[in-house]
Amino acid sequence: MAEIKSTIDLVMERLARMDLDDAPDMDEEKQAKEGMRLAAEFLREPAFDLASAVEERRAERPFLRGLVDALLRNVVLPRDDQQQTNARRAMEGLLAIGGQAGDLAGACADLQNILQRYLDHRKQLRQQLEDAFAGQMAQLEMAVAQETGMHTRLDPSQHPKFQEEWQRLVGELDDQYGRAVDQYKDLIRERLAG
Repeated sequence: MAEIKSTIDLVMERLARMDLDDAPDMDEEKQAKEGMRLAAEFLREPAFDLASAVEERRAERPFLRGLVDALLRNVVLPRDDQQQTNARRAMEGLLAIGGQAGDLAGACADLQNILQRYLDHRKQLRQQLEDAFAGQMAQLEMAVAQETGMHTRLDPSQHPKFQEEWQRLVGELDDQYGRAVDQYKDLIRERLAG
């Protein structure tokens, strides 16, 4: 029985040491979560002064890393206006953290241009694809009208081949622009959160 107690004692001592060893990691994790929470508050509240909120905690690397990572997660290839707005707001936050530094401002401006070009390119590709399918749809409409005697308007985007081609084009576009966005995000992350 004495051996069992001593084994249990050894295990308990080891657990206590592990808790002490993990304490700094837990503190860093807590700081990172506080940074993420602050980023979320900034993104929700238009009048939130992020620069002031960060100033006193600028030396806390885990906090800063959590804040920057949370903001960068909102900088994505936009599918709609809301995502574009979120990305723009996140970049405003990144600039507030960086104190409007010239290199950071330039990187954010370049990133904003990439996101806008992506949206424009996406719309252009969609229109080109719809135009390409419009001729086929007109032929199908005529065939349906001859068979049924009813004139029907067919939407090119509902055609299975259209959807297949659109997914392929969007995949290529996302890959191309996504690499550029990731490069800028890495640059900004390194600049702000080291």
